[in-house]
Amino acid sequence: MSGNRDFLIGEKFLNSTQITSLPEPTVITLGNKKALIMHGDSLCIDDFDYQNFRGLVRSNEWIENFLKKPIQERLKICEELRAQSENEKKNKTELVMDVNNEAVEDILRKNNYPAYLIHGHTHRPNTHDYYIENHYSQRWVLGDWHKNGNYILWKNNQLEFISIN
Repeated sequence: MSGNRDFLIGEKFLNSTQITSLPEPTVITLGNKKALIMHGDSLCIDDFDYQNFRGLVRSNEWIENFLKKPIQERLKICEELRAQSENEKKNKTELVMDVNNEAVEDILRKNNYPAYLIHGHTHRPNTHDYYIENHYSQRWVLGDWHKNGNYILWKNNQLEFISIN
């Protein structure tokens, strides 16, 4: 499932690496429970600047123009966008950059209250409990890969966080 930095990965790469791209969101089955997996950035609706940027760079026109540029120019643009993003984060509160609980509840409702919602993007590893209209769901948030890798493992009919040092 692509995110905010790898959404331009194309079919050639996917085929050569034998990776299957999943649409966002995707419902999977873990044991006898449903889990909704997604990147998570679409849940951060209070970060208006990011959502506007997300809409722009995912538009067909922007993608087409970007991919026409030479690779060195694209890499430079990516570096500049990353630096701009890091700079803008300094002026935003954690609350603005985190998921919006109403957006989480809406996506859980739309997907028939899965037992789990698993996402990254905010990179604050944790679990969060939701009780919505007599349904219980648990949100699992993956961390980033800057210093240590991590993933969520389904084992013995339960989820657990695993860190890679």
